[in-house]
Order: sequence, then structure tokens, then C-alpha cells
Amino acid sequence: MTASDDKFTRQTLLDVQPLTPSLFSLRTTRDPGFRFRAGQFARLGVTKADGSTVWRAYSMVSAPHDEFLDFFSIVVPGGEFTSELSRLRVGDELLVDKQAFGFLTLDRFVDGRDLWLLATGTGVAPFVSILQDFEVWERFERIFLVYSVREARELAYRELIAGLADRDYLQEHAHKLRFIPVVTREAHPGALQGRITTLIENGELERAAGETLQPGHSRIMLCGNPQMIEDTRALLKARDMQLSLSRRPGQVAVENYW
Repeated sequence: MTASDDKFTRQTLLDVQPLTPSLFSLRTTRDPGFRFRAGQFARLGVTKADGSTVWRAYSMVSAPHDEFLDFFSIVVPGGEFTSELSRLRVGDELLVDKQAFGFLTLDRFVDGRDLWLLATGTGVAPFVSILQDFEVWERFERIFLVYSVREARELAYRELIAGLADRDYLQEHAHKLRFIPVVTREAHPGALQGRITTLIENGELERAAGETLQPGHSRIMLCGNPQMIEDTRALLKARDMQLSLSRRPGQVAVENYW
């Protein structure tokens, strides 16, 4: 796939941090003209040895006010894009679309008291961005970040999430956040065990949160495994919670970019 130079900028890789053999974060420079809403994604391009460019969509992990761009990636065995991406080193070039995309933003909701952010794997990326933006703390009384991974070592950004309370602009609001880690394949202290859908069905997730999922005051964002999104949407629909559309505001917003 090719794209003309007027549609992307050439950015420099500033940092690469491996989390596990198959997960890593990366930071690039940011073009001064690049704008995005917390929760959106951009297409990233890597140039292969044969000169061709491969493009994939990645949510920004960084906040809209940051001077850099952070992304979170999994290495897909044999994957054309991530195999190239994982070989990049500090100082290498990465292409970034000039336009941000996606509707997993707070604009999707016109009201609501509680915000639930339900993520699996690298789907936590847009929620980390949202949590670093002041708007979410002003709008909602309670925020529940539910982050599900297979193994505890895959729980990324724990230090960043824990450190939100120390940021000057969030200190008086930090009490609103409840972080609920979920690990599916092993027991881990402080984490729930089981799939998000199972934890909703058996009530364990709501007991851990100390709050219920209700259409009147709950607003839910879903990002991650497509099967999780489909199954969770079905569970929420059974509770009269619908996808929020521009023509029909609802309680649920999703992101499907893989």
C-alpha cells in the first residue's frame, strides 16, 4: 500500500520498551500540526527492505497535549507489519498519517454519571490516552478501568495509571478512578480471574467495582478482542444498553480497527 507524502509525516522513533517477548511500546516525535481527540487512532507506516510501505492503525496512548506520540503493539508471529515494526530501533523513521481517525471518544456520550472502560490486551491504549485528558475527570463522577490480559506480566502502563493521582491537574479528581485488572490464565493478587463477559454475567465485576451497569447512568467503552466486543455488546443489549450513534445517543461505544 502506498500513500502520497502530503498525507503523512516522517517521524523519528524516540524510545522502544519491551514488556514481554510479544508486547512493546514505542514513542515517536510528533508533528506540530498533528491533532487528535483522546481515544482516536492514526495509521502508522513502516518501510520494508524492498522499499514498499506497510500501514496499520494504532490508537494513541499519549495524551492530546503531549509533545510526543506513544503507541502500544503486539508482535503478530509472521505478521507483515509488526515484524517490521518490532525491528525498528531508536532513531529510525516511522510514517504517521496527518489525520487521526476513530470515534472511541467522549463525544459519543451526551450524558452519564459513570464511565466504564473495558479493554483486553493492547485495547487499553485509547483508554490510557483518555485517562490522561482532563475532560473525562470533569464529566464523570466515577471511572472504572477494567483491563483484561492473559498473564499478569502483560498488564501494561500500571505505573502510569497509578501515577495519575500525582498529576497536578488530576489530584482533586483522582479518587474517581477504580482500576480493576483482570487476568484470565493465572491467579494474581488484586486481580479478578476470568473473561470480562463471565465476570459481567456472574456479577463479580460489579461487586468488585461497587457499582452496577445500568442504562440510566452507565456509559461503556469497549476496545480489544473482537469476540469480547461482540459478546459484551450482546450482554449489555440484554440490559437495554445500546450502541451510541450520532442519530441515536446510547450507552455503548466501541472501536473495531483490527
